[in-house]
Amino acid sequence: MNPGAPFVAAMVQMRTGLMPGPSFAQAAELIREAARQGADYVQTPEVSNMMQLNRAALFEHLAVQDDDASLKAYRDLARELKIHLHVGSLALRATPERAVNRSFLLSPNGDILASYDKIHMFDIDLGNGESYRESANYQPGDSAVITDLPWGRLGMTICYDVRFPSLYRALAEAGASFLAVPSAFTKKTGEAHWHTLLRARAIENGCFVFAAAQAGLHENKRETFGHSLIVDPWGVVLADGGTDVGVTLATIDPTKVQAVRKNIPSLQHGRRFGITDTSDATNRLQAVRGSA
Repeated sequence: MNPGAPFVAAMVQMRTGLMPGPSFAQAAELIREAARQGADYVQTPEVSNMMQLNRAALFEHLAVQDDDASLKAYRDLARELKIHLHVGSLALRATPERAVNRSFLLSPNGDILASYDKIHMFDIDLGNGESYRESANYQPGDSAVITDLPWGRLGMTICYDVRFPSLYRALAEAGASFLAVPSAFTKKTGEAHWHTLLRARAIENGCFVFAAAQAGLHENKRETFGHSLIVDPWGVVLADGGTDVGVTLATIDPTKVQAVRKNIPSLQHGRRFGITDTSDATNRLQAVRGSA
């Protein structure tokens, strides 16, 4: 492990389809391009194997981890290219009735260094006809995951997790210098919140944030936001993938993490506190005012 050495990180921006085979072919071409450009660490988006809204179709093509053809292909590719390959997530079968949304960090030897199951389920009505119930098909994870890269520690998360800052604070306090947020943000929520949320997670924790994203109108008619981002610990966007399928790269200087945390040592200043609830007094005051 050489935590001070610079390295090249690449975010692969995809438009995942309905079937695992064509989706992997798309990813493989982009991962190879990233490797040709010198990437040491390459990340793909959430659900890199397939994006199915129909439950029957989803479960028809799900496989358990040990039998999943996409995972085997990604492991072979990491081994071939000699890179750290972070498969943002794959939809896998967990039980006969539930899938799991699982992220994998693969070594240059193709070994699985770590895996993480998405904790927070995206159950939401967006008010424009879009409605998502991830918990209808997926079971949530229950553990945060931190793992080692040659250049520092990586905290693994997925998409909707980004709206829960306590997860990222826990990862940073456990030693993470890099936070991974592979995603498939909707166009509507992405336009409103994507850049702000990712920059906030970087700034408040003094970490680099790596966020490969899905982009464009998919075969299932879902539209995702794109804009794969690499953000430094000061909140500066080092790379933005825009809205097209492609590869976004940046050179990462891990020493910047400690430099930023030295300037703003908020990780050392956190305190536990109670909450004083004055709602009863407030209600009494309002009642007095209302009777005047």
